[in-house]
Amino acid sequence: MTKSERRRLLLVDGHSLAYRAFYALPVENFSTSDGQPTNAVYGFTSMLINTLRDEQPTHIAVAFDVSRKTFRTERFPDYKATRTVSPDGFKGQVELIRDVLNALGITSISVENFEADDILATLATDANAQDFDVLVLTGDRDALQLVNDRTTVLYPKRGVSDLARFDPAGVEEKYGLSPAQYPDFAALRGDPSDNLPSVPGVGEKTATKWIREYGSLDALLANADSVGGKVGESLRQHVDQVRTNRELTELIRDVPDQPALDDLLMNPIDAERVHEVFDALQFRVLRDRLFESLGIATPEAAAAPQESVGEIVIAESDGDVTTWLSDHAKPGTRVGVALDGMWERGTGDCYAIAISDPDGSSIWFEPAQLGTKDTDAVGEWLED
Repeated sequence: MTKSERRRLLLVDGHSLAYRAFYALPVENFSTSDGQPTNAVYGFTSMLINTLRDEQPTHIAVAFDVSRKTFRTERFPDYKATRTVSPDGFKGQVELIRDVLNALGITSISVENFEADDILATLATDANAQDFDVLVLTGDRDALQLVNDRTTVLYPKRGVSDLARFDPAGVEEKYGLSPAQYPDFAALRGDPSDNLPSVPGVGEKTATKWIREYGSLDALLANADSVGGKVGESLRQHVDQVRTNRELTELIRDVPDQPALDDLLMNPIDAERVHEVFDALQFRVLRDRLFESLGIATPEAAAAPQESVGEIVIAESDGDVTTWLSDHAKPGTRVGVALDGMWERGTGDCYAIAISDPDGSSIWFEPAQLGTKDTDAVGEWLED
């Protein structure tokens, strides 16, 4: 099987990425006309579109948590106990994300008593056994234990646009450990987000040193009496908690009732359904990005008559845009945005805006380069 023929499964941690999107994008800037917040939906969908474009998966699934009550809370009642209740603006957005996924023909999965991570671990394990390449898109570092020669973790470093790729070499470079050793390290370090206590006095450097020296957590604990100093004493006093941490950090790889991998095939999207959902969310620009990324002509584009192209003006000095708007802006004027890589000037690839009138005459400008006069004029025009 050639590289282009390889089956590639993209697994997405739905709740993890939805929360990241919620906190990355100001909720006050994203809502429908009837007041429904959409920042988490927008950020999640944007990240998904970029990943589909860049990674070209042949199969895909998105996993969601059902609730905070799982076998882990039964084992350790304080697990994730410090997490706050979902903010008001987040409520309802997971359901809207599921609507987007349904419109795209993407399978979403959740299982009572298990976390989304466990579902992803189960599907990744099955996919490896069936000779798939696997990509896991998640903001939970516990997924690093899944990394191997066929499985890569895509981890958001900042907001919803910058992803770090963790293959075995990437995990080794970041943590000085193999993927299999990562949960041993995490058990010693603890995890504040999951309310798993660390060993007092033991930071990441010490945890890494111990795992590298002894090879595994089991070997370290078997030789705990030989670990000197105050940190050694602290370790011996917290052995039971470390073992609990390790048990809870381990992802389950045999969650029952999972779909067959063949059922996760990327299918052609239902364009009408996409229009319906994206119109309701008022995601016009995001919808255009989706169709462009997937190489799909929108029904509107296919039906649009060919229009003449008039004079194209490139703004060079403060006042050029103001003059153009006064001469050309009138009812029916349309605005379009050229994204990264589509507009190249002496300053390099950048964001630019093109405003065209119904006759096809247009002006192009970089917002970052506008002078005070044009900035005020464009702002007033866009507000109208």
